[in-house]
Amino acid sequence: MKPIKRLLFCILIVGVSSFTNCSKNVNREINSKKTASSVNKGEIQVHKINSNYLANSNGENPIRNVTIYLPPNYYKNEQRYPVIYFLHGFTSSDAGEMEVGKWDNLLDQAILNEKIKPIILVLPNQHTQYQGSWYTNSDLTGLWADFTSKELVNYIDDNFRTLAKRESRGLAGHSMGGFGAIKLGMLYPEVFSSIYALSPAFLGLKKEIGPESDIYSRINKISTKKELFNGYNFLESGIISAARAFSPNLKKPPFYVDLPFQYKNDSLVTNKDIMTIWEDNLPLYMVEDYVQNLRSLKALKIDWGREDGLNHIPLTSKMFSKKLDSLKIQHFAEEYAGGHNDKIYSDDGRVVNELIPFFKMYLEFE
Repeated sequence: MKPIKRLLFCILIVGVSSFTNCSKNVNREINSKKTASSVNKGEIQVHKINSNYLANSNGENPIRNVTIYLPPNYYKNEQRYPVIYFLHGFTSSDAGEMEVGKWDNLLDQAILNEKIKPIILVLPNQHTQYQGSWYTNSDLTGLWADFTSKELVNYIDDNFRTLAKRESRGLAGHSMGGFGAIKLGMLYPEVFSSIYALSPAFLGLKKEIGPESDIYSRINKISTKKELFNGYNFLESGIISAARAFSPNLKKPPFYVDLPFQYKNDSLVTNKDIMTIWEDNLPLYMVEDYVQNLRSLKALKIDWGREDGLNHIPLTSKMFSKKLDSLKIQHFAEEYAGGHNDKIYSDDGRVVNELIPFFKMYLEFE
């Protein structure tokens, strides 16, 4: 082969090779995402708070674990960070939420892929003797709303480099935690500016937790804590747990509660006084009393799965949204194809693709 032809041949081969490699590199970049290394991983800490607000004489432990995620390089700079407070669901805890949500890996990836800027996450443990505080002040179990919105927030601001202002605090939660996020957002808009509720439970007494169901008949037949927690009475234990938060009765063993509905002579009777107390505690019925607080929020979003097995959640979420609309309260509401748990923490789930970008948009980072 002559020198000139040989040179042209080599140029042609190199060119084709480069084009092929370039195509492979482009495809590889499109189909991949950055993976957090040890260099850009955050840190998990577990603190204990001996709460003044949770002091009680009924056996609830006032010393609460709080799991905290600190972003990568937290101890290598003097930067201050916004905070997302995330509230776990019924029967869970901060540790359970970490195990299911894998929040450290989730946030490491979100920060690396620029879905959100570096942020602090706080997960308080609100698992009680009856499996959930309902994020509510109770004469029986303690002042859980105040603990969360006052004592916990002050503790985090005092011990970490936070941006200690409402505009840099977000509040979110799933199921019971979604209920808590909405309720505390209504009660403490001076503390939290942006609220995101995932599949919020117990917004109102409808469907399987309402008077049209047989749940109050089933509860009427349960007389011990052992029976209540036999592994099959999830909704029954939820109702009793909520009653210990909303309408405790220290003179009424074994559960020390009054319920809004009860059976007399095989007929369902509404306890009107207790129903009023529940309506003062359930967001669907609270809205009219907190219109200005809701309007003062920078952003509010709720979402729910169309196929949620807890049938009251899609219905009451829609009712809540419609009530907000009727009162001209700005918010986002979205129904998606999914159930109660299956589209929350996955790569295609709500936390990664909706909740995190929501807080990136609405929290102040400086």
